[in-house]
Amino acid sequence: MTQKIIYATPEGGVAVVHPTGEVLINELVSKVVPAGTKFEIVDESVIPSDRFFRGAWVANGAAVDVDLDKAKEIGHDLRRQQRAEEFKPFDEIIAKQIPGLDAVEAEANRQAVREKYALIQDAIDVAETPDTIKQALEAN
Repeated sequence: MTQKIIYATPEGGVAVVHPTGEVLINELVSKVVPAGTKFEIVDESVIPSDRFFRGAWVANGAAVDVDLDKAKEIGHDLRRQQRAEEFKPFDEIIAKQIPGLDAVEAEANRQAVREKYALIQDAIDVAETPDTIKQALEAN
């Protein structure tokens, strides 16, 4: 059983301390956990192994959960980044009005990208688990 120290951060996330064994775990707590902060010493099995939604982790007693609303925010941010990357070549054609390149075709391609990411947005909005959000993003 490998033990970890978890505690909530002021930003609303979870700090996970990985003891090296060089110091007793209780000594480590006094060194790394801010004074007055509630902490738990837990088995590593309660910490999600998938760090995809690390920014959405929340301390839940002696466990670490993924906050679904925070995971959706992360999912939407990633979706926007992916969409922006797909827009780039078409935006350039339209913005620079490059001769020989069809702006009408570029705009049609931009619309296809919008529609694709609207479906991903809908999938994230109705997701009931972090895994469903991740699957929607990866289906891209």
